Amino acid sequence: MARWSLEQVRGLAPDDSSLAAARKLSSPGPWSETGSTDLLVWGNCQGSGKKPYQVSVDLSGPAFRCSCPSRKFPCKHALALLMLWAAGEDGVGAADRAADFAGEWAAGRSERAAKARTPREAPADPEARAKRVEQRIALMDAGIEQFAGWLRDLVRGGLAAAHERPYSWWDGAAARLVDAQCPRLAESVRDMASAVHRGDDWADVLLDGVGRWWLIVHTWQRRDALTPDTLADLRAALGWSYAAADLPDGDRVSGTWLVLGAHRSDDGRLRQQRTWLRETTTGELLQVLDFAAGQGVLVAPQLTGSLVTATLARYPGSAPKRARFVETADTPVQPAAALPPGSTLSAAVAAGAAAAATNPFVDLHPVVLSGAVLTAQPAPQIVDADGCRLPLTEDAEVWTALAVTGGHPVDVFGELDGPAFRPLAATTPAGVVPV
Repeated sequence: MARWSLEQVRGLAPDDSSLAAARKLSSPGPWSETGSTDLLVWGNCQGSGKKPYQVSVDLSGPAFRCSCPSRKFPCKHALALLMLWAAGEDGVGAADRAADFAGEWAAGRSERAAKARTPREAPADPEARAKRVEQRIALMDAGIEQFAGWLRDLVRGGLAAAHERPYSWWDGAAARLVDAQCPRLAESVRDMASAVHRGDDWADVLLDGVGRWWLIVHTWQRRDALTPDTLADLRAALGWSYAAADLPDGDRVSGTWLVLGAHRSDDGRLRQQRTWLRETTTGELLQVLDFAAGQGVLVAPQLTGSLVTATLARYPGSAPKRARFVETADTPVQPAAALPPGSTLSAAVAAGAAAAATNPFVDLHPVVLSGAVLTAQPAPQIVDADGCRLPLTEDAEVWTALAVTGGHPVDVFGELDGPAFRPLAATTPAGVVPV
């Protein structure tokens, strides 16, 4: 089993504070009875109490267990243990047999996974389910009609007047959309409140947003004439996700998937995690979305730069389709040596435009760039081999990316997000690592 790199472990952190706390615990001092097999890493970490925390990591998930009270996954202790393990045999040595607490936990996970794979009967009472769908559609109809009136008022008043509106004006429209069960559309309206007060290009950003919202309104009003894939794209734009029971049983795909990269966001109300996967034989690209609201906890991300053998169920919609994991092989993930062949920024922008022609609601386009340079001068940006450049998104981890790439030309995977680029992973001598 190849040990993960420190960059890959860092990519698993749920937030910066967990990563900082883990670094302080990643020396041998607080650890005892550590060990590792092909599938498990374990150890005891001495905290402030008398009894040390028991920490276990299943490398096939990855999955984590710690006896500490933290609600974060992975917690700082699991991250620190992985950092120690990634450092080599001097940190965490190999063992023939897992510690009892780690082995029992792993056996329990396998048993639960086996039960989950057992076919279950379809839920009863389809009439009640149909009634709930009918009620939601009626609620969405009323909310979108109200939103259409709000848009007309915005256009009559002009973009300049909208630019001067307080945040409460935008939040009010977004709150009504939430009540109408259109959370994704509400999120885009709320984000616009910040966008119009930031940057000199606010008028272009607002005009683009208004046009996109108007398209969503009119497409919803003629939804009965849409193809299944276009209807799925529209539902994604509104935030009406498909339940697992709605997915066709036959639309599943198995293979070995390269985890290209992952991105987490948190707007204070909803935490989202987006993971990009590429099948190594067919080249099919899928995205896995996970959400957590309130006190909910996001699942641990797949390891960026790893190869995962798994079966996924694909959602309806245009490519790249959304998917969810159905089953993963009970084997350790393996590191990938490099990203797939990439393109230039010009080709990526052209491909993004073609994708938007198929799905006008899409706002992100995944791309691999060959021989690109990440730089902070004169501003954070990426420059491809042809000298074309794009600014980095505001949430990009600029200094981490510079530290990983060293300012050298590398292959980079990321997302075209409007007029900016969000780097997520790069090929380095250590393999594919998050940036």
